Amino acid sequence: MPQAKSANEGRKAEPGRPTPHAFWTGTITFGLISVPVQLFPAIRRRAVSLRMLDQDGTPLRRRYFCPLHERAVEPDEIVRGFEVEPDQYVVVSDEELETVEPKKSREIDLKVFVPRSDIPPLFFQRSYFLTPTGDSNKAYRLLAEAMERSQRAGIASFVMRNKEYLVAILAEDGILCAETLRFQEELRNPDEMGLTAAEKVGEAEVRRLEASIARSSRDALDPGELRDDYSEDLRRLASRKHEAGRDVIEVEEGDARPDPTPEPSEDFEEVDLLETIRLRLEGEDGSTGNGSGNGSGHSPEDESLDKLPKTRLYERAKALDVPGRSTMGRKDLINALRRRRRPSSTS
Repeated sequence: MPQAKSANEGRKAEPGRPTPHAFWTGTITFGLISVPVQLFPAIRRRAVSLRMLDQDGTPLRRRYFCPLHERAVEPDEIVRGFEVEPDQYVVVSDEELETVEPKKSREIDLKVFVPRSDIPPLFFQRSYFLTPTGDSNKAYRLLAEAMERSQRAGIASFVMRNKEYLVAILAEDGILCAETLRFQEELRNPDEMGLTAAEKVGEAEVRRLEASIARSSRDALDPGELRDDYSEDLRRLASRKHEAGRDVIEVEEGDARPDPTPEPSEDFEEVDLLETIRLRLEGEDGSTGNGSGNGSGHSPEDESLDKLPKTRLYERAKALDVPGRSTMGRKDLINALRRRRRPSSTS
């Protein structure tokens, strides 16, 4: 039976799109084999999103609200709590959270191999490409070829950005792919859905349904049919209204500010990858290297903070031991980092 075509088969790079940079580098190890690799996302987000506005057209922001005192809560008033019993919480500080973080590692140690068909689809979470690094990719090709022939997946764990991930390494068409996996305790039991015990069905009914399935069956899946029709329809609707000048709102600069107190993402897949790629293409701090003044009252180093993604700001705040950083929004992290710098800059 012909194999289904890969979703990327025959696809060419879009002109003008920057080549993404790897956001994790490390080594796959198995016995005496050591394969230096880079991790790239295998998917890109194309879904459209809608912004909440008030009736005057001002973009709205979410804030934490205390129902007991009926007021908004500021970031420096927020602490984290772990629920030990119903309605009973133990407060955990940033410093205490750091003591239980997994040990940093740059290795994906393949210790167990299982048949690919034995991994239930429910366990798969997100897809990534692993590409070889270094002067030679012989070890990479060797591992990919052996795994593809055996139709087995390597199961391992690795640490990125202070979080441990369970991962399945697969090989297809000579390329190693990584699928992050959900942990067993994350999956619900079908019994929780209220499913009743299986009932016996008649053999004749099964055969009739099998015949109907066979008539609608194909030899392979066409990935081109997996379209997001809703997003495309919404884009067309917005374009028509924009071109006609209907319901168009002009937002003044500074109004479209980010949420001041969002919960920091614990998952590296939630990082704004396009922003990260742009910054890395321009330089890690987003500067162009001309050293010119900006006239804003902040030093060039302070100005670079405005261009960093929130994850980088949080890493700097963590290195400087900024209190309350885990509950801060992007703007608050920038202000806190600037305050930390001022004493040293004036001394």
